[in-house]
Amino acid sequence: MNEEIQMALDEAKEQMEKAIAHMKAELVKVRAGKAHPSMLDSVKIDYYGSITPLKQVANVTTPDPRTLTIQPWEKGMLDTISTCITNANLGLNPQNNGDVIMINVPPLTEERRLGLVKQAKAESENAKVSLRNARKEANDFIKSAEKDGLSEDEAKVAEAKVQELTNAYVARVEEILVEKEKDIMTV
Repeated sequence: MNEEIQMALDEAKEQMEKAIAHMKAELVKVRAGKAHPSMLDSVKIDYYGSITPLKQVANVTTPDPRTLTIQPWEKGMLDTISTCITNANLGLNPQNNGDVIMINVPPLTEERRLGLVKQAKAESENAKVSLRNARKEANDFIKSAEKDGLSEDEAKVAEAKVQELTNAYVARVEEILVEKEKDIMTV
């Protein structure tokens, strides 16, 4: 197969990998009812005048599936961290006991679970759109290479490989979605 066509296939594969990675990163933010340190990734703290991610000023752990514990490296940051978590609008209620901040993660209602499944499906659709865009770019490149002298047979083989690649990545998106739905709906 022509070297340029192989480069186009590699580029499409790289874009598809990025789409999968982005989808996974977005799905981590969809809370499944279990406490997870990444739930607080969006929280930023005013740390001596600079806006800093929470995980850079405190240790965030999950002692059990329903509790988050935040141990700041400086005790003077307890109130600031508590306020920032409350202001982050995550639906979490931090409790400051003077040493650590404890957050009890409330169990999800059935209605909320269904909403989260909808959100997860929307993320999977976004990933599929990205996959289709990568496929279109690769196919457009193949068509332009065909105009520049690539044989019709080679173009058909290359397009088939692009479709095969796309199908494999769509299947991965579906697997990830099914896993996330199962995680969300498990009480």
